[in-house]
Amino acid sequence: MARVYIFKRFERFWHWAQAALVVALLLTGFEVHGSYRLLGWERAASLHTSAAWLLIGLWLFAIFWHFTTGEWKQYIPTTEKVFAMLKYYLVGIFSDAPHPFRVTRLSKHNPLQRLAYLLVKVCINPLIWVSGLLYLYYNELGATVFAGPGLGAIALVHTAAAFLMLAFLIAHAYLATTGHTPLAHVKAMITGWEDLDDEPAHEPTRSHT
Repeated sequence: MARVYIFKRFERFWHWAQAALVVALLLTGFEVHGSYRLLGWERAASLHTSAAWLLIGLWLFAIFWHFTTGEWKQYIPTTEKVFAMLKYYLVGIFSDAPHPFRVTRLSKHNPLQRLAYLLVKVCINPLIWVSGLLYLYYNELGATVFAGPGLGAIALVHTAAAFLMLAFLIAHAYLATTGHTPLAHVKAMITGWEDLDDEPAHEPTRSHT
């Protein structure tokens, strides 16, 4: 087993900052929705808006970073080994079957991960962005020529997108425990180094950024 540098510094920062902001948005958003009372409606709404702008800024910078570094190629979907990965997660993982996918610096995400991330980036994130901004500026838009859906419909779409993000977060957290040890993937996302089977050990040729 060799230690290979997989995740660059910005990738790790982006991952954990995004996770923290998404959790903050879910907690404050569901309180604004009236699901429970923790911070109070006004404070929850204020924190929700602040976290939303921070997340939008982070997403925009992450998009810029991925395209300027070429890391966007890591998310190109593929159907190769999709069914093998599905079988592994449904059955093989419980019978100690070998993992059908090998992580490398040039291929960090397995086919199911790529499809899941694509769903998040082209479906869930835009739903959250658009519905959230429409909800936030509904009164201002209503004073112009805006003639879109009603506020209730916008809130419903935003809440549905939040539940989709929550489902993704739960699945992501579970799959993070499916490495050779329960915390192996978590540790790799903290340090950048991952222990890989049958992978030649050598120092990365590029800067750890």
